[in-house]
Order: sequence, then C-alpha cells, then structure tokens
Amino acid sequence: MNISGGNLSTMPGAGQGAEVLTAALSKKQQQADGAAALALIEGATQSSSAQTPAKSVTATLGNNVNVYV
Repeated sequence: MNISGGNLSTMPGAGQGAEVLTAALSKKQQQADGAAALALIEGATQSSSAQTPAKSVTATLGNNVNVYV
C-alpha cells in the first residue's frame, strides 16, 4: 500500500478558485474599511461644527485685586 502524496492528482482549477475567494474577501474588507473611514470623517466634521466658540476675555478681568496687609 502506497500512501505517498506524489501519486495524487490535483484539480487544475483549485488555485483559481482560491484566488477568486481571496479577491472577494479582500474587496469586502476594503469596502468595510472605507465605510468606517467615512463614518469617522463625518463624525469628526459634525462634532467640530457643533462646538460653541470660546468665551472672550473681558478687559476688566483682574482690575480689582483685594490686597490685605
């Protein structure tokens, strides 16, 4: 009984099927990455426009100082 793998025939289209599957999975991953990036960009632009501007400092700030001797 010979158990070596040298006598086994290989399927000629098996390599192409694996390449197609790999390409399809890669495409789905790239689409998911792109959607996540767009969601991140949209979230960043919405939060920056919703922020209120900082309050301006008045000219009288610090003019009244209580000093006890």
